[in-house]
Amino acid sequence: MSEENKIYPIEEIMKMLPHRYPFLLLDRLIVEVPGEKGIGIKNVTMNEEFFQGHFPNNPVMPGVLQIEAMAQTAGAVVISQDEDYANKKRNVLFMGIDGVKFRKQVKPGDQLQMHVEKIKARRNIFVFKGTAMVDGQVASEAELTAMILE
Repeated sequence: MSEENKIYPIEEIMKMLPHRYPFLLLDRLIVEVPGEKGIGIKNVTMNEEFFQGHFPNNPVMPGVLQIEAMAQTAGAVVISQDEDYANKKRNVLFMGIDGVKFRKQVKPGDQLQMHVEKIKARRNIFVFKGTAMVDGQVASEAELTAMILE
C-alpha cells in the first residue's frame, strides 16, 4: 500500500453502499486506485449471526458470504471514483460470479481481506477479480461481474 491510498471507515462505506447490518460485510475500505483497485476489511467475530446456524460447534464463515464481501468491496471501489458519491443515488447490482474457489476456512477471530481489481469495463458494466485472504493465505477467489444503476 502506498501513502496515496484512501481509507474509508464504516460511516463512509454506508454512504456508498445500501447494505446495513447484518448484510454489510465491510468494516473498512482501502482504495488503492479509485474505481479500479482496493482492499475491503472484514473483522470476523463470534458475534456474527450466521455462526449460530453455520456449524455452531465448529464455526466457519459461509463461502457465499465471503463472495458477497468481495462483491461489496468491488462495488465500493467503483463508487469511490466519484467524489460526490454520498449525494448520488447509485446501486451496484451483480450480474454474474465465475471461477469461484474456496481454499481455506474463515473462522471467528480472522481478519478477512478482500483484494479486488477491475479487469474489464464497458459503459456501466465491469468485471473484477477478487481474492479473499486471511493471514496472507487465499481463503476464496472469484470473478465478479456487475453494473451500476443510477
